[in-house]
Order: sequence, then structure tokens, then C-alpha cells
Amino acid sequence: MTLMSSQRRRIAAGALLAAATMVVTTACGGDGGKSGDKDGKTGASGFNAAVNKVANASDKKGGELKFIGSQEADSWDPQRGYYGFVWDFARYYTRQLVTFKAEPGAASTELVSDLATDTGKVSADGLTYTFTLKDGIAWEDGKPITSKDIKYGIERIWAQDVISGGPIYLQQVLDPKGEYKGPYKDTSADKLGLKAIETPDDKTIIFKLPVANGDFLQMLAMPAASPVRQDKDTKAKYGLKPFSSGPYKWQSYTPNKSIKLVRNDKWDAKTDTVRKALPDSVSVTFTTNADDMDNRLVEGEYDLDINATGVGAAARQKVLQQHKGNVDNPQTGFIRYAVFPQTVIPNIDCRKAIIYAADSKSLQTARGGPQGGGDIATNMLPPALKGADAKADPYGKLGGAPDLAKAKDALKKCGKPNGFKTTIAVRNNKKVEIATAESLQNSLKAVGIDAQIDLFDGAQTSGIIGSPKVVKDKGYGIIIMGWGADFPTGQGFLQPLVDGRFILQSGNNNFSQLNDKAINGLFDQALKETDPTKAGELYKQINTKVSEAAVYLPFTHEKNIIWRSSRLTNVYTADAYNGRYDYASLGVVK
Repeated sequence: MTLMSSQRRRIAAGALLAAATMVVTTACGGDGGKSGDKDGKTGASGFNAAVNKVANASDKKGGELKFIGSQEADSWDPQRGYYGFVWDFARYYTRQLVTFKAEPGAASTELVSDLATDTGKVSADGLTYTFTLKDGIAWEDGKPITSKDIKYGIERIWAQDVISGGPIYLQQVLDPKGEYKGPYKDTSADKLGLKAIETPDDKTIIFKLPVANGDFLQMLAMPAASPVRQDKDTKAKYGLKPFSSGPYKWQSYTPNKSIKLVRNDKWDAKTDTVRKALPDSVSVTFTTNADDMDNRLVEGEYDLDINATGVGAAARQKVLQQHKGNVDNPQTGFIRYAVFPQTVIPNIDCRKAIIYAADSKSLQTARGGPQGGGDIATNMLPPALKGADAKADPYGKLGGAPDLAKAKDALKKCGKPNGFKTTIAVRNNKKVEIATAESLQNSLKAVGIDAQIDLFDGAQTSGIIGSPKVVKDKGYGIIIMGWGADFPTGQGFLQPLVDGRFILQSGNNNFSQLNDKAINGLFDQALKETDPTKAGELYKQINTKVSEAAVYLPFTHEKNIIWRSSRLTNVYTADAYNGRYDYASLGVVK
């Protein structure tokens, strides 16, 4: 999942978006004061008080939960959004057949029923999944949510020419030959022509997989599997005001400025054991000034950063020294990295020159150091996933220093002994990413690689770096990005990034455009493997081949310093949401 935590993915967000057990810093003493609390009704809970456990537990309802962020969503449309924070926030207005348990830490990765009465009946061959819907589930206008609404919502994923950008796992699994053309081109009268999903009645939905996939339930927990009602589908504009199946509905939205959600009085808490729905309203304010955002958080004007990417360098020392009781420093499931599109830098030795010349310690420092940025990463599989090998360091990056001799040797092999010119693409509203790009730019100068930095609008990711044509036209040889797993397996992390069948013309996440038959074939083997350990061995092989292709330069296994308002209740980090807080469980002291 891109982004930011973003994020998807996507997870970016993306994650993990559905994450594995993660190693986190243990809680230690904090100042316990009332930092950031203007009304003084509650105090800060202490440093890391919300990491893998609940801080300020309460069932009290009321008040306005106030988010602020420096990054808009890629889309609020559940089938399009791929930023990690979007998946977390979408729980306010979307529901799925199954979802993640509302618990801190690793317990959050357990799947539980949501719209369905249970987590499904699965056939012995793993090809058929049958669900029965609960009684009393309703849209914001009171009409019942039906199996056909769920099928239609999932079918929208196929409309990549209209609503691109979101995860396509369900499309790949249910229709691997690409035979269905999506609901907007569907010639059947009811626009429900996808044969792999059957809806014999309004309460029953049946999925028929051509090939078994052990992660299928994880895919059904994604926002992309949310119901959408046909008469409320505004196609490309749906993200401007999604029709709610959750506890809150959209009251107002001005892109890049603000969002206001209010209670959905047609949501019945008896049908939902996951979402607490404590605040009366939820608001989001967007700003382009990340430093000002941090200051406003510390002053108590807002409760938390929706993007959850951590306070910036300017505020970091202040919050750790003066307001430590309002800070959590969780490990996320994200890897921050540079990726090299092969259409722009086709020569593998030129790409290796970049990797060898990069100063990993400087990149870590640019991202905030070991505490604010995370540990140095040496390969593209997070430590918590099966098949990960933290010792795998094919380019010798763990020591932190660049290897200029090997970089220069690689330049000779690629026919550019004096270096070459390229462009680094980086989001314009992420200061830490810009600092990362500048660090990389400086280290590459030592071997004659002239990398100019081009800033782009992070809210336009899917149409800029997500477009292979735009990437080639702009000469983006290096893209700065991050990714967290969509669910806690090698498939959930690596497949969107390196499987050639996931290359899209818009909303692409395989930025390197890696399309290796051996890698694709290993994915096919791993997806059929029901033993997680055996599947992990296959993902380990994939990860090795990705390193050998020299299309990624991982920077860090990300950690963030996250601000937590003293007004917040029921605050806890959830592995299912990349170490972010579980937004749907939060409350506020009025």
C-alpha cells in the first residue's frame, strides 16, 4: 500500500495495511503531563503508551475528532484509494464482508465478520467462498445493503479506464484472463455480468475462484471490496462523496481543504462489532505547510495527523523533549525506497552504480535517524513477513557508507564512465522525502551522476508516477516512494511492486516496470501454497531476484514519531494499519 504510511497502498498505502506481527519499541516513562491539551480535561498518557496497547480507554460518545494532514488522498473512492491512511479512514464510511479486529498490535490482523454473519464457508478445494449477509445492514438512506451491492462494488475494480489507482488483486484472482470488461461496459441488463461472483438472493454471495489463493479473505477485507449501490455510482466522481455503508456519512468535502463526516443514523451498532463510532463528527483539514501542521497539533488545535507519517524535523526535538507524553514511536511495516524505471534507465549496471553510490547513513539521517526514520533496509521484504532475511545485503548497504569504487566500476560497465544525467521524482508536500532526494542527489555527484529533482503533486500520484508513459516522457530515472503490505504475506507486499502482470497504464505501482517471467512464475507457485513457511521460501527467492535486477534501493524500515492529542481516547497502534492508530476506534474528550 502506498504512501505514507500512505501509505497504497498502495498503500501507497502500503502498508502493514493488513500487517504481520511487528517488532516495536517497548513503552517507557513519559512526562504524563497535559501537553497539547487546551482544555486540560485529560492528560497525556506517556511515551509509547499507545504502542500495542490502549491509551485513555473510554466508551464516552460525543465531540468532534479533528484530523489534519499535509497530503490529500489519492482518492476517497473505496475502489480507487490506495494510500494507507485512506484505508484506515475509509472504515468510517465503508464496510466489507470481513474486516480486521479492533485490537491493538498483532491481534488486529485477525479477520472477523463485518457485513457477513461469519468469515465464510470455504470449499475443500479452496475455490468456492460463500457468505450470508447480516440482517439490519443499511445504506445511509435506510435501504438494505444487498449481495448485489457488494458484487457491483467489486466489479468496479475492472473499470481501470475510469476509476484507476486502487488494488487489483480481486481482478487478478477472479478473472485472471481479463474476460470481464467492468460494469460500465457490461452488456447484461443488471450490469452484474462477472461470472466469478454469484448472488442467488439478496442475502447470499458466492465467489468462485479459477485457481485457489490462500490470501483471498485478506483481499475481501480491503476497501476495494466495499459495496457500492448502482444508483449512487457517479463513476470517476464517486470519491467526491461516497455513499455510506458505515457509521458516518459525508456532509461536506472541498478537495485539498477540508472534509466533514457526521453520524449516519441508519447505521445500526448491533450489526457492527468493530467500529465504536464514538465522536459525533469527524473532520479533516488539509494544509500545505507540514511544519505549521506540527505546531498546530502541539498547540492542541487538532488531534492527530491523518497521514501518520510522523512529525517533521523542525518539531521532532521539541516534542521529544517537552511533550514526550504525547508521542508514540511505533515500528511500521513500511519500507521507504528509491525505484528505477527500466524504461528510463534500462542498463542494469547504471542502476547498480546508483545503488553503490548511495550513502545509506545519510539517507537514514535525512529520514529522521534510527528513531525518526527507522533502521537501514537492505532488501525489499519487511522483517516481519515469512521469507524475509534481514541479513540479506547484496549491495553492502548495512554499513551505511557508499562504495564509490564499485559504483565507478559499474559506470564503466554501463558505458558511462563519467556518469550520466537523470531526474529524481519526489512528492512536493513531503519534506522528509525531499530531504531524502537531496541526500541521494548529493551522494550521486561523487561519481558523476547528475540527478535533478522534480517535485510533483502527491495527490496526483496515480496519474504522474503511476503512469508509465508520463514517467518515460519526463525522464524519471529515480522515484522516491514507500510501501506497506496490503496484507501480511509476500503477495501482499511484493506482488504489486514487482509482478509484471500488475503493470498498469494509470495507477501503476510497479514503477520499475519489472516483468520477469521467473519472478511471475514464482508468484504463481507461492499463491497456491497453503503452508505459510513454504510460501515464504518462494517469496525469499522472489526477493533475491528483485535485488539482482537492481531496480530498488531500499532506505529504511520505517519508524515514525507520531503526535497523539491529549483529547484522544481509545488510542492504540494496529499492525493491520501499518502501525497507525485504528481510526475507527478513536474517541475524544469534549
